[in-house]
Amino acid sequence: MSQHHQPGFGTSQQPGWGPPPPAPKRTSAGKIVGLGCLGIVAFFVVVTIIGAIVGSGDDTKADSSNTASAEPGVKGDDKGTSVATSSAPAAAQETDTDTGTDTAKKDDAETATLPDMKGKGLQSAQDQAQAAGFFYLTSHDALGRGRMQVLDRNWKVCSQTPAAGAHPTDTKVDFGTVKLEEECPAKDAGTVAEAGATMPDFVGKSVKVARQALDDSTSITVKDASGDDRMVLLESNWKVCGQTPAAGSEIDGRPVTFTAVKFGESC
Repeated sequence: MSQHHQPGFGTSQQPGWGPPPPAPKRTSAGKIVGLGCLGIVAFFVVVTIIGAIVGSGDDTKADSSNTASAEPGVKGDDKGTSVATSSAPAAAQETDTDTGTDTAKKDDAETATLPDMKGKGLQSAQDQAQAAGFFYLTSHDALGRGRMQVLDRNWKVCSQTPAAGAHPTDTKVDFGTVKLEEECPAKDAGTVAEAGATMPDFVGKSVKVARQALDDSTSITVKDASGDDRMVLLESNWKVCGQTPAAGSEIDGRPVTFTAVKFGESC
């Protein structure tokens, strides 16, 4: 009699029970999907916050523009821009001038008595003029040699402009002077005058004065008229004996030549 075997016992078939199968592993694709969702949510949150900030900034600008248009002296036009207004009375006050101001200043100028300084030393004359209230002082070489009064105590006054008397204290006082050992000229030679388009007569005047009278661009040559071929170093000590071009000739950029000797010498 054949035997029947129950399935699962004594056979080679796998049993129907045992440990549960392992859980499936999460893939990287799942992680990416999760992160993507979080990114979308964060994006919408940031956009919402930025929109709120921008909206509040527009309100602030609107308030500030309204406040600016309400400032005194400024009005807003139809386009919302600010237009400055001017005050007509203020402008009128600025343009209104007193035409008599200069006249009043001249009338109010202080007047004092200028002493007669002729024959006095230049330094003493200047001190006395200042003591009298006159401070606009100058001096020149009365002999017309163009010398500078470097040491005032070595010079004496031959003439003065203006003359002694009452004058406004802001008057310019000019002293004509010579050195202490020199004689005052019968007529003051005055200050150096600039030459025009024609050649002046420089004969008898110092080479320095002649040079100062001519234009700075003029080419000038100075020769010793004595024939000793001396160098003319201090031109205020030399007087002109001859000149080319002649007096009255047109200069027009022409070179100028002087012959000269020292003062005290004969040409």
